[in-house]
Amino acid sequence: MSNYTDRANLKVSGILADFIETEVLPGLELTVDSFWNSLADVIDELTPVNMQLLAERDQIQGKLDTWNLANKASFDAAAYKAYLYEIGYLVEEGSDFTIATQNVDSEIALQAGAQLVVPTSNARFALNATNARWGSLYDAVYGTDVVSEDGGAHKSGPYNKVRGDKVIKFGRDLLDKHFALAQGSHADVVRYQVVDGTVTATLENGDQTTLLDLDQGIGFNGDAASPTSILLRHNGLHVAIEIDANSPVGSTDKAGVADLTMEAALTTIQDFEDSVAAVDAQDKVGVYRNWLGLMKGDLSETFTKAGKPLTRSLQADRAYTGLDGSELQFHGRSLLFCRNVGHLMSNPAVLDKNGDEIQEGIMDAMISVLIAKHDLSGNSTHRNSRSGSVYIVKPKMHGPKEVAFANTLFNRVEDELGLERHTVKIGVMDEERRTTVNLKECIRQVKDRVVFINTGFLDRTGDEIHTSMLLGAMAPKAEIKQQPWISAYEDWNVDIGLECGLSGKAQIGKGMWAMPDEMAEMLVQKIAHPKSGATTAWVPSPNGATLHATHYHEIDVFEMQSALKARARASIDDILTVPLSLNPASLNANEIQAELDNNAQGILGYVVRWIDHGIGCSKVPDINNVGLMEDRATLRISSQHIANWLEHGLTNEAQIRATFERMAAVVDEQNSGDPEYTPMAANFDSSLAYQAALELCLKGKDQPNGYTEPLLHQYRLKLKATA
Repeated sequence: MSNYTDRANLKVSGILADFIETEVLPGLELTVDSFWNSLADVIDELTPVNMQLLAERDQIQGKLDTWNLANKASFDAAAYKAYLYEIGYLVEEGSDFTIATQNVDSEIALQAGAQLVVPTSNARFALNATNARWGSLYDAVYGTDVVSEDGGAHKSGPYNKVRGDKVIKFGRDLLDKHFALAQGSHADVVRYQVVDGTVTATLENGDQTTLLDLDQGIGFNGDAASPTSILLRHNGLHVAIEIDANSPVGSTDKAGVADLTMEAALTTIQDFEDSVAAVDAQDKVGVYRNWLGLMKGDLSETFTKAGKPLTRSLQADRAYTGLDGSELQFHGRSLLFCRNVGHLMSNPAVLDKNGDEIQEGIMDAMISVLIAKHDLSGNSTHRNSRSGSVYIVKPKMHGPKEVAFANTLFNRVEDELGLERHTVKIGVMDEERRTTVNLKECIRQVKDRVVFINTGFLDRTGDEIHTSMLLGAMAPKAEIKQQPWISAYEDWNVDIGLECGLSGKAQIGKGMWAMPDEMAEMLVQKIAHPKSGATTAWVPSPNGATLHATHYHEIDVFEMQSALKARARASIDDILTVPLSLNPASLNANEIQAELDNNAQGILGYVVRWIDHGIGCSKVPDINNVGLMEDRATLRISSQHIANWLEHGLTNEAQIRATFERMAAVVDEQNSGDPEYTPMAANFDSSLAYQAALELCLKGKDQPNGYTEPLLHQYRLKLKATA
């Protein structure tokens, strides 16, 4: 207890108390005593409610387990659905309504585009994502596999004009497709100008032309007769033609075009949850301090790149001259959400009056909004919300009662911090089965503050497996993605969102593209998200955001949403179809071992970084050495899948242990170039990372809702205590 200090009726870690009192509170109209008293009051009032909701989760799961055991031999879908209503898993749907959220920034309500999710614990990554509002299309295409390296178009080494010409063609094709000229092609342009308030292009044959749609021209920089930038707009997104004939690229371009700057990551979720490893006060202060720097606009990070020190800070807003001579200004940074943790975990950063750890979600809500008051109060050099809102994504909620609790929590935070009602906006992550099937009633609970719903396949699948753990053996993971529930779930989320009036007021989102090195395939596949009616979707990098932005020029999402409103709602019966293996006995030994190998390698590759290095999200090579973006959601599905197969006899503990030992050697080899890496296979008994990974599977059935956090936190704290 010597590391704690008394505040109100709380024991507060000294480093957290010092951070709040010396870094956060100065500049805000709150005293030290008033803040800690407020936190203590909210903890006293809401902790019992929080704990009761967690108890209800366990009670419902217990009832499901009993029913599943009794009925797995003769499963009847209608009886199952009736039982879900009987135990309160499914609730009766109420009357129609439309959300009434006010004061929402345009990036959320009126624009459709890419979204980044980034660990707030890493200042460099947090800055990169925030600054990804505008991205270089040429860099994104040149540096990825979007154009091939055939014909000498290699991307390594100094600037390669052969590759550069392919990139320039990609850019000109995009301009022709979405910003067509009244005559000719952008490939024929030798000069761009602004003439009499109109964007004008001179072609190789000497003719002058304009944009086919004159309204697409917005502004420029430089002299009208010789601009350095031409700003265009299409489907609510901006593209700037950057002109510099003296640059390496512009000097090879007949019009001197050096780049196309895309409006890319409209929004970014600064993550306190799945992509971070924050287990104590030290970790939490690291996350909160970076959030403070973002909200005050003064976050910076110095690092070494190519042997030279480089300091990164927040981008300024972008200024242009309008075609009518007016001054135009555009937000230079991605609009930021922060993702708090869910209702489950506690944290030792603060102890309550009984000496118990407080619920981390309550702590996150109070402190993240307190920090955001700097943005609301105008204390920031770079504003985040111009509408006076704080945007918080709330994950891992199970059903309407838990969403209602989040609403109550935000009400109390607003009251204690002196904010108007509904200043705090909420993003409801539709990633738990009980939230999906009751989504309309979940949205109803926050209809005055909701700004975001989304789907997340991995966490959703993890909950799917755990919910029906005792019903039978699940299909292999690749087959689970093909079963009826997943497409119905994805459509249902959009259908319910549109029914509740989210279009034009809130985001409807889709999940991550997990392969950051495979951008060509992303361009092929991820256009499905705007086609589905989603106004945003997650991408793994700033380059990914720039490339995904092209999809929102291809598809007018708001027009798509208008068309989708006429379709029939997705089937809840399909959603309730459990992804069981139709014939688990038909899986041969090789197929079972291959599935175990794949799962175990991914689990170990992720967990070793989480436990040993405190890294919650990173690019982890899979069993085929393909780099995948991994966070706790991917861990949840893999560990639950092994636990399910163990439960139903497709594997056994001896096989799992043998598999993990073999895969530990594979992961060790994949990390052999990292001097800070500690091999697992050298001593399984002393590797806490190995033990944690194995325990996640062997004890997976007993983890609350299949979550990985309790065991990960336990082992990470153990390692930190012995370090």
